[in-house]
Order: sequence, then structure tokens, then C-alpha cells
Amino acid sequence: MALGQDLLLATGNPGKVAEIRPFLGPLGYRLHTLLDLGISGPPEEAGTFLENALLKARQGSVRSGMTTLGEDSGLCVQALQGAPGVRSARYAGEKADDAENNARLLEVLRGVPAERRQAFYTCTMVMLSHPEDPDPLVVQGIWWGTIAFVPHGQGGFGYDPLFIPAGGGGRTAAQWRAEEKACASHRGAALSALVRRLGERQPFPSPQPPSPMT
Repeated sequence: MALGQDLLLATGNPGKVAEIRPFLGPLGYRLHTLLDLGISGPPEEAGTFLENALLKARQGSVRSGMTTLGEDSGLCVQALQGAPGVRSARYAGEKADDAENNARLLEVLRGVPAERRQAFYTCTMVMLSHPEDPDPLVVQGIWWGTIAFVPHGQGGFGYDPLFIPAGGGGRTAAQWRAEEKACASHRGAALSALVRRLGERQPFPSPQPPSPMT
């Protein structure tokens, strides 16, 4: 159904694009990003991941004229009442990079014992077929774990060097292979749900001409 259809991934984050492409590319979409089209995303000023994902999807669809996938994700730490949350990418400042955000998180958690360092990654995705789509596809994925005391690993991005997934043998997400992460992560769970939903969604039937009167 998607064969040859243009789809905008409303992100400029190469790490997210690398994780999304293996799920949606095989469905036949021609994938584009904000960087490909030279457009920017909206300010992420909403208070929830869902609202931010919808903002990204709607603006991307308006500016590109394409079916658009908006995504918002972040890290929520129990001891910090859910912070960094929707500000995960800007936790250490508006122009902070991953290393600065990780350092800020460790500083805020200084002295917090292991049993109170529970956290989860969350990912919300919204797909709009056009800007006024009244029935967007909405999916979410969660990845449970804890926060390490020091960073480990060189893979992934974001808080992966500090995030220790539950059941992962004590390795941080940055120590997981990309294939492992795709199967278990919050983004992988959301994308798997999206693929299922796309398979279930049926196109509108073509209008049939009226039967000739006899």
C-alpha cells in the first residue's frame, strides 16, 4: 500500500533516523527528513510527548505536503519526578549536546542510591496523512531500566551511556548492538506497533458507479 509513497520523518536527529529507517523503509516508503528538505521543526514547547509529536507531524505535513511521522521521546527518572522528560534533549541548556545532558543528569543524581535510580525511556509517534487528518495513528513504546553512576559504552545516542535496561545483563544501552536495541527499545516498540497498525489500516474503497437502471 505504501509502495512509492513519500513519508517525511519530522526529525533532524540522525540517530533517530537510523533507528526508524529499518522499520519503515521495507514497507515501500520513500523516506525524507527535515534536513533533506531544508525545513525546521517547531519549538518543542508542549508539556507532553504526545503534544510535541503531534506538533511535529502537523507542521511537517503543512510544509512538505507529505504524510508525516512526528516523534517525541525522552528519559524519565523516578527520583526526579519524571525529569528530564520532555526537556531531555535540552536538560543542560537549549543548545546542550548529549555529553552535557548526561553530565547534568549525573550531577542532579549525585548521592541518589541505586535503588532510587529507576527510569524509563518513552517514545510517542504520531502519523498524519495530511495536516487536518482527523484520525492520526498514535503509538507509544516504553523501555524500563536504571541510571548508572558513570557512563559506559560508545554506541547509541542521548542518555544511552547511562541507561541500564532491565534484563540487559547490567550493560548500558550504549553497549548494546543496534540489532538488540531495535528489538527491545522504546523506539523499537513504538515502531513495531506502528507497522502493525499500518498493516491493519485499510484504504477507503474506490467509489463504485451506480448500477444502470433496468
